[in-house]
Amino acid sequence: MSDYASYPSLNGMPVIVSGGASGIGEGIVRAFAAQGSKVGFVDIAAEAGEKLAAELNAAGASVQFTRCDITDIPAYQAAIKGFEAAHGPTLALVNNAANDQRHDIADITPEAWDERIAVNLKHAFFAAQAVAPGMVAAGRGSIINFGSVSWMVLSSQLTVYTAAKAAMHGMSRSMAREYGKHGVRANTLVPGWIMTERQLTLWATEEGLKALDAQQALKGRLYPEDIARMVLFLAADDSRMISGQDFVVDGGWAHG
Repeated sequence: MSDYASYPSLNGMPVIVSGGASGIGEGIVRAFAAQGSKVGFVDIAAEAGEKLAAELNAAGASVQFTRCDITDIPAYQAAIKGFEAAHGPTLALVNNAANDQRHDIADITPEAWDERIAVNLKHAFFAAQAVAPGMVAAGRGSIINFGSVSWMVLSSQLTVYTAAKAAMHGMSRSMAREYGKHGVRANTLVPGWIMTERQLTLWATEEGLKALDAQQALKGRLYPEDIARMVLFLAADDSRMISGQDFVVDGGWAHG
């Protein structure tokens, strides 16, 4: 038995997760599957996504994976329709997918700007647009947009990424107002430095981790499961009167 919370309202709930094949997204997909939710998730990594779905379904879960490039909005909205045809109208949307590729301001072209905004912000808006009618009809639902502490801690070489992530906060608050009269919630979840395989491979240098240890209030590292537990709470009926808010899960690091 898990040492963590079980949410009865998540049992059988149709949920969608973007970027669910690895890292934080994989942790979220696994967490929802363990709650008995009907999970649909997308990712560009077809092999990893198919493997994860097969593993969870073999264990008795109800999980469907569709290989999709989230920057292709028509394809992504079609994938969402496919999940809803299989599982019913979405009641929790987790806009997790992003790409934190480092970049210098001087190197960014208009095309590169558009590409980074597409993968870090635009898809979240159009995914919410696609699931909103079902949530409104149901009179309930939760949209969980992912921000980042990167802009709060003055990260360098991430300017377009931080612009997109900071924008998530404003988008969530406007969605909270627009959809709130229909019982639909929208919040921003803000992860700290999560020790995913990507982070450990590309960015987690000894120097960087020492600096984190000096700045983070709580000792220890954050992992995808730490983020997934907050996602579950925000998706469940336990948070039914919470909307338009920011939830920072960073071990006590950011000051924004």
